[in-house]
Amino acid sequence: MTDYGQNPGSQPWQPDDSLYGGQQDWSGGQPGAGHHHYGGQQPQQHYPHQQQASWDSGQHQQYPGGWDTTGGGMPLADPYAPAPQPDYYGTPDAYPPPNPHPRRPHPQQQPGPPQPGHHRPPPHQQQPPHPGQGGRRNGGREDWDPASRPPARDDHPFFDGGDDDFDDGPREGRGGGRSAGRGTGRDRRGAKRRNGCACLVIALVLAAGLGGLGYLGYNFWNDRFGAAPDYSGEGTGSVNVEIPEGASITQMGNILKDKGVVKSVQAFVDAAGDEMLHPGSYTLHKGMSGQAAVKMMLNPEAANQLVIPEGRRATAVYAMIDEHLGLKDDTTAKIAEKGDLGLPDWADGNPEGFLWPSSYSAAEGTDPKKLLREMVKRANATYTELGLEDKAAKVGQTPYEIVTIASLIEAEGQSKEEFGKVSRVIYNRLKPDNTATNGMLQFDSTINYAKGESNLDISNQDTQFDSPYNTYLHAGLPPGPIDNPSERAIVAALEPTAGDWLYFVTVKPGDTRFTASKEEHDRNVEEFNENQRKKEDE
Repeated sequence: MTDYGQNPGSQPWQPDDSLYGGQQDWSGGQPGAGHHHYGGQQPQQHYPHQQQASWDSGQHQQYPGGWDTTGGGMPLADPYAPAPQPDYYGTPDAYPPPNPHPRRPHPQQQPGPPQPGHHRPPPHQQQPPHPGQGGRRNGGREDWDPASRPPARDDHPFFDGGDDDFDDGPREGRGGGRSAGRGTGRDRRGAKRRNGCACLVIALVLAAGLGGLGYLGYNFWNDRFGAAPDYSGEGTGSVNVEIPEGASITQMGNILKDKGVVKSVQAFVDAAGDEMLHPGSYTLHKGMSGQAAVKMMLNPEAANQLVIPEGRRATAVYAMIDEHLGLKDDTTAKIAEKGDLGLPDWADGNPEGFLWPSSYSAAEGTDPKKLLREMVKRANATYTELGLEDKAAKVGQTPYEIVTIASLIEAEGQSKEEFGKVSRVIYNRLKPDNTATNGMLQFDSTINYAKGESNLDISNQDTQFDSPYNTYLHAGLPPGPIDNPSERAIVAALEPTAGDWLYFVTVKPGDTRFTASKEEHDRNVEEFNENQRKKEDE
């Protein structure tokens, strides 16, 4: 197949081919020996003007200087000289036909009558061969029928318009106008406009995605490492808030946030820290800082709360209720004596140890009995949660005895960290084989309870005070609790710290000494007495 031809082998160039009619004639071109593409293969058709020079299609003898290509013995032509051009002066248009574009072929058309203004050259005018196509004579070329030629092969990019995506040449005159090329400028502008819109949409989607990721990252950073959102100041107005029983600090914060008291739960939780906040009814302000809300909830007067501290005796609790509600003295005590407070059967009707230390809503006009019943209810709930009855049996005690031991721990212990050791001293002294104290606890707190006092300096005479609660005179536990213990004291009574201690004394605040030796204990007691004398002298 030729370089640009559409027909294989010796098939002639198609007259409508863009490379066929646009070749310029030249004389003196000689083909290589034995490469006559068209010579001697088909009978030659003669045209009327055979007198003009023609190209021999037969086999020629090789000469060192080539052969005469003019057909008439004329001098050899310069292969680089301009080829003679047909004279179109006598034609109707007097102009040569336009040459096809050198790179883009015309659409293939069937032979037809010439179009006005585009006449073909007369048939007698010979077109010289293209360089490299030697051996063909225009005047003696075979007659061929375009209709009988093999179908054109349009699969090559050169013929289907795919050889070049962009052409800088003028578009007029290509196959009938601008629309025959790659497309009009409007098409290209439309394609560019569509491409631009697609890019804009993608950019907007990416920007939205990046913005969303940034927002999520900012919130994640603030939640993890940033300060919790919070109001400033004491707030304004007032709002009633009810904190249910058993609510945690976080649950309290959620309630306050829903009521508009604090800005965020975490701000309230951070401000509360280790503070003991109790359930009940509170009157707070809207828009308070977390710190201000905690401070107000700890203030009984501002919150209309009655706070029962840990380790208070029942008589002290009765007096606090009377004072808070503006009642006459002993009003609450008389109500307690009548009973019906919801005590368990094993309490023997004694509310001591069941007036649970906590915060209670006690506005003016509140029924004292209602308050007492609420306290007992909370105590029963806590004991049940701790598994008091089952665990008491494991340490050889009844539930009531555990509450009694816990009340002794609450009264004797100077700090929460000492509760486990105090519990162990009680259990060691209660052992039947205890010969050091003969089963007696000898706690000053029991004498103070029996006498209704709170003295640190117990005299020898006080140790002889006649009362079943006097553990200097009576072995074993007192008849019942001597105060209302905390949850930590209950746990210490159920789980005493391991040790052999039998004695302890608080020599000075923060200095409680435990020992198993009577002699060492006596020395510690003497040091305690010395410190007391110094205080009296001051």
